[in-house]
This record gives sequence, structure tokens and C-alpha cells, in this order.
Amino acid sequence: MSGANADEITIAVDPDVHLRQDEYDPRDWNSDTTSIGSSIYRGIMENGRRYQSLKEDEYAFPADEQQFDTYDAVHLAAMVGDSQEENPLFHAPIEPKNVLDIGTGKGSHVPEAWVRGVDLFPPPVTWLPPNCVLEVDDVTQDWTWSQKFDLIHLRILACAFTPEETVQIMKKCYDNLQPGGWIEQFEIHPNVYCDDASIAEDNVLYDIGPRCDAAANKSGKRMDLVKTIRDSIEKAGFVDVHEKATKWPIGPWPREKAKKELGSINLHHWLTGIEGYTMFLMTKFGDPEPWTQEEVRVYNAQMRKALLNPHHHPYQRTRRVWARKPFPEEVKARDEKEKEKQEKLKEAEAAAAAAAAVPVKQESPEIKKEKE
Repeated sequence: MSGANADEITIAVDPDVHLRQDEYDPRDWNSDTTSIGSSIYRGIMENGRRYQSLKEDEYAFPADEQQFDTYDAVHLAAMVGDSQEENPLFHAPIEPKNVLDIGTGKGSHVPEAWVRGVDLFPPPVTWLPPNCVLEVDDVTQDWTWSQKFDLIHLRILACAFTPEETVQIMKKCYDNLQPGGWIEQFEIHPNVYCDDASIAEDNVLYDIGPRCDAAANKSGKRMDLVKTIRDSIEKAGFVDVHEKATKWPIGPWPREKAKKELGSINLHHWLTGIEGYTMFLMTKFGDPEPWTQEEVRVYNAQMRKALLNPHHHPYQRTRRVWARKPFPEEVKARDEKEKEKQEKLKEAEAAAAAAAAVPVKQESPEIKKEKE
């Protein structure tokens, strides 16, 4: 089963929009699922932002309070965007008891479940519900948790892993789920779209997605995971794959109340997050050569100005994919079917080779002459 095709949905425009840069106060979405009491990493300061120091190679996005505010906005936007769903936290059809949340940020609270949140840097928070724990860890390393999970949730992992690391992590997810357990991943992408030509073709808003993709590809860690997550999950062996693609408005320009609220929150996400999303990528992997810090700031100022134009109606795309780990009998049936398929393929190849090896009988000169 798949959700509605986002391309078939057009967002109605509110003709009477007045933008304020402070449309939402960051405190509006402070999470009540908040903290860990483990070691506090000092991080690495660069270009005025703090980055994680746990992982040996560099992660493109900062790990400071401004960036966690950005992640809070994404979390709230996802909740508002799926507010019509019975469970806006996740779509997998399961009432989990043991959850792993990868890329957890400030954490997610799932009632009546033990939730283990994992990220590269401790969030700036001070309290957690008793059923939640946050761990600072690198999921590319060996997983040492003794119990298997029944739900593994991943979100906003753009620029976090190489393609090879992604394959390894999906395998770890598969191996560490109970049979019948579910994996779910949610991703967004900075490509900006517009359905009503309210944004000129040469506007800077259309530049950021391709520019970030190019820099991310040079770094070896893709940003456009909205295009790849389904394939990654299917190749890991998961079945019963579902997906939901949506359009997130940027700004309060939609007419519908829920989308207007989503757009306001997402605008805050962009205004607070754009520096964190671009500073490292552009100063390290900018095209055709790395940018200066000042060049990035000027670019971001141009982006903010375009985003705050009330006549613009931009949106970005998101994708959520959820799938199930097959039960042992399903795995056995799948393996037998694949074995049978490979045997038939070998038989066909052998038959073709045998046919090619049979010499073609040549016609005698007399027969050729008669035909002529």
C-alpha cells in the first residue's frame, strides 16, 4: 500500500498573508522528552558553530542549540503534517514495546514503550520520561544492545553516512529487529518547488537544493535520501513496504488551516536552520571551490529574503517509508523461490550455450546455385 502521490495534490493559496520573521517562537515546541545524564562532549568549534567530536569523520550539520531548535521545528512540522493520522509519530502498524530511535535529536516519546534514542551529540536538555534513554553513540560501529527491537525509527539522516555505511546500517537494523518488527525512516530535502509560477525561474530558492546536493556528493555522503530510502530498505530484505510522499509548504501562504500552520513552522525551520545546513558543506565542498564564511552568509541572507517574500509560494518534498522484517517462514519461502529462479536461469543459460555450440550446416554450392 502506498500513500497519495504528492504530485497530484495542489496546495490552495491564501491571498491574504502577512509574514513575520518571528512567526513562531522556538519555545512553542520545546520537547518534554528531554535529556541524558552522561558525558558532555565539548565538540569542535568552526565558523562560529559547534560540531560533534565523537565520530572520527566529520558530520555536515552542527550540534549546538540553534541546530537542535531547527530539529525541534522539523519534529513539530512532521507532527502537524501528519496530525490527521491516528499516530503522527510513526505509521508502522505496531504498538511497540522496545524502540530504537536513530538520529533522535532531543528524543521521541512513545507511550507504553521503552525508547532508546541515539545520536552523535548530547542534546541541550535536562529531563527524560522514565521510559526513555538517550545515548551518545556512533551507529556505524558494532551494536551491543542485548535485546532486539520491534520498531527502529530513523529520521533526517541526510549527509550522515556514505552509501556503504547506509547498507551496513540497514543490515544492522534488519538483524536487530524481532521477526515481524518494523523499520521506519523519514527524510526531507531542500529542493524548493512552486506550482503556480509565483517564484521566478532564476530565483535563488531554486538554487539551494542542487547546490547542496553537489556539495554533499563531493563529501561522499548524499543529501537526497528522499530518493533512495525505499530502495535501501527493500535491498536490506524488508517486506510489506509502504511509503508516503508529501509537500511541506514553506511559509503561511496556504489557505487550509493545518497547512498554514505547517508552513509557518517550516518557515521557522528554514530561517533558523539554513546556516547549519549550508555552512559546513559550502566552506568544505562548495562548487567550483570552497566558499568563504562571508560568502555563505551573504547567500543565506538572499535565501531568507526570498523565503520571507509573501508573494512566493514555495514548498519542499518529504518522504516516509515503513516496512516489516519478514517472519522465518517468509524468509524460507523467499529463499526457495530465489533458488528456483536461479536454477531456471542457469538451465536457460546452459541451453543457450549448447544451441550456440551446434555447428550450422553449410549449403553446398549446387544448392546455392539452384536457389539463385
